[in-house]
Amino acid sequence: MLDKIEKRRKERKKEKKERKKERKKERKKERKKESRSFTFSDALDIILIIVGSIAAVAAGTGQPIIIIIFGQMTNSFVVTSLNLFVDFSTSGWLEALNKFLKNVLTLHIFHSHAYYFVGIGFAVLLCSFFEIWTFVIASARQTSRIRDKFFFAVLHQEMAWFDTTPIGTLNTRLTEDINTIHKGIGDKIAILIQNFSTFLTGIIIGFAYGWKLTLVILSVTPLIAVSGGLWSYILSILTTKELMAYAKAGSVAEEILSAIRTVIAFNGQKKNYNNILDIETMHLQSCCTITLGTLYPDIGCYYSVFFSVLIGAFSLGQASPNLENVANARGAAYQVFKIIKKPRPIDSSSTEGFKLDKLRGEIEFKNIYFSYPSRPNIQILRGLNLKIQPGQTIALVGSSGCGKSTTIQLLQRFYDPPQGQITIDGHDIRTLNIKWMRENIGIVSQEPVLFATTIAGNIRYGKEDITDAEIEQAAKEANAYDFIMKLPDKFNTMVGERGAQLSGGQKQRIAIARALARNPKILLLDEATSALDNQSESIVQAALDQARAGRTTIVIAHRLSTIRTADVIAGFEKGVLVEQGTHSELMAHKGVYYALVMQQVMRFSVSVILSDISPINCIAACNLVNKENFLSLQKETLPDVPYTRILALNKPELCYIAVGVVAAAIAGGVTPAFAVLFGKIIGVCLGLLNFCLYLLQGFTFGKSGEALTMRLRSLSFKALLQQEIGWFDDHNNGIGVLLTRLSTDASQVKGATGSRLALMTMTFFTLVTALIIAFAHGWHLTLLILACIPFIIVAKAIQAKSMEGHAAQDQKALEEAGRISTEVVENIRTVVALTREDRFFENYKASLYKPYKDSIKKAPINGISYAIGQSFNFFINAAVFRFGAWLIAHCFMNFEQLVFSSVIFAAMNAGQANSLAPDFSKSKVSAQRIFHLLDRKPVIDSYSEEGEKLEKFEGNIEFKDIHFAYPTRPEVQVLQGLNVKINKGQTLALVGSSGCGKSTSIQLLERFYDPISGQVIADGVDTKSLHIQWLRSRLGLVQQEPILFDCSIAENIQYGDNSRVVSQEEIEEAAKAANIHNFIENLPEKYNTRVGDKGAQLSGGQKQRIAIARALVRKPAVLLLDEATSALDTESEKIVQKALDEARKGRTCIVIAHRLSTIQNSDIIAVIQNGRVVEQGTHSQLLALEGFYYALVNAQVSH
Repeated sequence: MLDKIEKRRKERKKEKKERKKERKKERKKERKKESRSFTFSDALDIILIIVGSIAAVAAGTGQPIIIIIFGQMTNSFVVTSLNLFVDFSTSGWLEALNKFLKNVLTLHIFHSHAYYFVGIGFAVLLCSFFEIWTFVIASARQTSRIRDKFFFAVLHQEMAWFDTTPIGTLNTRLTEDINTIHKGIGDKIAILIQNFSTFLTGIIIGFAYGWKLTLVILSVTPLIAVSGGLWSYILSILTTKELMAYAKAGSVAEEILSAIRTVIAFNGQKKNYNNILDIETMHLQSCCTITLGTLYPDIGCYYSVFFSVLIGAFSLGQASPNLENVANARGAAYQVFKIIKKPRPIDSSSTEGFKLDKLRGEIEFKNIYFSYPSRPNIQILRGLNLKIQPGQTIALVGSSGCGKSTTIQLLQRFYDPPQGQITIDGHDIRTLNIKWMRENIGIVSQEPVLFATTIAGNIRYGKEDITDAEIEQAAKEANAYDFIMKLPDKFNTMVGERGAQLSGGQKQRIAIARALARNPKILLLDEATSALDNQSESIVQAALDQARAGRTTIVIAHRLSTIRTADVIAGFEKGVLVEQGTHSELMAHKGVYYALVMQQVMRFSVSVILSDISPINCIAACNLVNKENFLSLQKETLPDVPYTRILALNKPELCYIAVGVVAAAIAGGVTPAFAVLFGKIIGVCLGLLNFCLYLLQGFTFGKSGEALTMRLRSLSFKALLQQEIGWFDDHNNGIGVLLTRLSTDASQVKGATGSRLALMTMTFFTLVTALIIAFAHGWHLTLLILACIPFIIVAKAIQAKSMEGHAAQDQKALEEAGRISTEVVENIRTVVALTREDRFFENYKASLYKPYKDSIKKAPINGISYAIGQSFNFFINAAVFRFGAWLIAHCFMNFEQLVFSSVIFAAMNAGQANSLAPDFSKSKVSAQRIFHLLDRKPVIDSYSEEGEKLEKFEGNIEFKDIHFAYPTRPEVQVLQGLNVKINKGQTLALVGSSGCGKSTSIQLLERFYDPISGQVIADGVDTKSLHIQWLRSRLGLVQQEPILFDCSIAENIQYGDNSRVVSQEEIEEAAKAANIHNFIENLPEKYNTRVGDKGAQLSGGQKQRIAIARALVRKPAVLLLDEATSALDTESEKIVQKALDEARKGRTCIVIAHRLSTIQNSDIIAVIQNGRVVEQGTHSQLLALEGFYYALVNAQVSH
């Protein structure tokens, strides 16, 4: 029995092993399939590649064929030399004269052979041109296609994929990874083919002229082939891992830069900077060697065999930098192509599904169970059953996180429920055409998202074919028309990234106008009026009530005043519908809804919202960017950067570089030394030496190059975090632009270091050694060669200058494409809900059209400059042979001096360096951009150690005659003489219309900006005189739109105080104070639960409470609350407000809120109009004045 059990156990173990082996085999097969670099080439690309490959093969045969001529002429040189230098003491002068006259005919043969060099030179010129031209065009076409397909695939992925894929990695894939593919399928692969052609041709010639000697020389060829193949495979694997690491770093960078205000407010620069430093990369190099031959009786035949095989071997060795690019491309292609080919369960580009002739708007949720794919263990909806009649308005109420917003997302098919069914007009939504369905749904989200275009453009995203008159009408209905018309550019005003240049209320109204412009059959309002003041809400709510007529509307709102007129109110609790009915029915029922209403009644009759004062100038005082400046790709003025400064950053790796330089110098000298020493039969020693030198320089330069790349990334990121907020407001420094620079610039600088630097060093020392040998053995011929060198330098300079201009233009256009892609991916839910994937895809393609056309234009420039570099050697050789024949004929030199043999290898290496011009051009532009950033002195330096640190900070704050305009719009004054003072422990409430400077005041206190005139004073000291990080550590900020990082809940709360290690007890204490502790404890992973990108896994209320906990954990002296409870439901708001009231004790507090209930107990209430305080006092004092505040209270009562 035991034997059977043991036998069965072994069988299971064997089966498991076989399955594992099979899975590994499948993964390897899949990897091989996904990493084919030419996967997305079309028929024209294939034709170009074939033509280019044929041209590359033909160009590669030039050098070995020349060796045949060289061998024939060598015999003639030897014979002539021997005959000319006879011993006249032993032979008669008549005999000598006779021999000389006979050999005059031989010199004519030399001249005719020189013409062969010219003919082959022109052939190589033509072939080299077509080789590069065709491959550059083919790679540009394929790269453009890959970018388009990748972006298209990302745009149409399901939301579940975005929940688990860091946003920043996608930008890295779009920039660095695809750039890597571009390098590996362009001119580098053409040069690689040429190198292999030279190698094979050399071997063939060797076998044809002397197979025995060739076999001896090729004795190490299998070692070369095996090591080359192994090196390529290892490099491909390591490149994949390297790019994944950089993608992760890109994700961290994207998250930090998009939340730069939060990072700076909590002094998180150093912490986030250290996260980026967790990147390590590896770099490998390969090497090859050559060995000896044996003497042949025919010296010309020996030369033909030896040099043809030798040149072939050196060509194979010099293929390593290009082989590196090809291997890197394979590694990058695996990750990129995997996303392109990924199946899309919910595909918004699908044309399948029904399009109903008439949509009535009947919606039904049948027994819906759902949990988010990223958190499958947490059940959000548990058997939801809900039916909504056509034209009916239903309000969903319940505590934060109970599944209200989830219901809306399921209706839009952001996700599909694993169990249950959602129907529209009786049809399962999975059977409807997804784009058609979403086009008939209009949505206004709790956190409105605007795009970096004009106000009109944002409204037009609601409906593509809308007229200007309809845009204005939608703006009027959303109560946005008046403030828009008071802006300098009116509807053509740019709103900035994510609408960052507008206030929350202004953004909300434009988002509502966008939804109304769509004229949808189904309207979804998720806290649509949460950011509006009382007057705006009244007008907009009336417009929404009117818009609801004839439409099915689902409303989510914490303000019960906006839902009490709904046809049906549905009460949610823990993912289940527990009650539904009208307002009066549910009040009589005394259930969930009744409890919510009573909580609000107890607080202040009803939830009250402050009135819009409608100032003339204060609405216009927003930080807006001029349209023309925004749309134009401004030309940067970049300082010139000496190459030595780039190398200076490699100082920590100086020992590696020194060893590498010595190794490269000796390796460079070994090459021309062959010309002198091959006849001495010490090739074995030189071959072994070369092997060691290539290995050594490969390691040292590779390590220093990768270290420099990582250092440049780190320094660039640190410099970004050091800049003031006003710098980030500039459209030239948008998140997408900065991420593109961070991703590509450091990598492109590597094009001037690493293996490229090694090759440049070798080339230099090869030329120097060759010239020394040449001058020592025949200065006449050397002078002729030197006279030709300036022509090569001029050709290289022209190419480099041309490539530099193209590189700068390409980089600028790629930054614009990066801005679009980052904006779209960050706001993918809004893009999908608006069904504007195709519009953004076309915008992305249009942004890349210019660099694509530039690539096509620069292809001939690349081709001709490379062709000149490759063919010039042949023309030099022709001149050298003719002049050499003349020198021998006139007894100025003999064959033993070997001048020509000495410089042939030097010319080969010079040609190889010439092919690197595009890399150096791109490196120069990228280096200029990096050092421009590193050298910039920020107006407000977040890393500055200057300034006073007060021994005791009490929290007395004063704004003294403050005048301020945002740096990007200096002509619009936001604050015009703001004067207000708060003493220690007091609470100041700022009241005013959206965009009139309330939040600006908080930003000035945080020193995000400095005022143009006036002072912000803390405890009697100008804040500009205080230590900046010390000042910010005394302030606790909670913003209207809370931003969380993609880490655990505990880490997000800990982020509140980065000056120390925050204990778990303190984290839980802060969470309890913010009324989030119980919710966290009910999660499977509790405080270790990841919140997702920007807190996407949490509801708005949950995010807000964690943000409040983050502010409280630092125990600030001054608490800044910018609509801190706006996203909370009634029950949570009550508890959190109580916690905030407790937290305010003993602290100075500045509150901005539209809900009167949150500010009526403030010590000072200041009403701001036209950028200044028009009245201030306590709640009772201001009511007694019967002024602005009194009008607000009356408006509240009537509302």
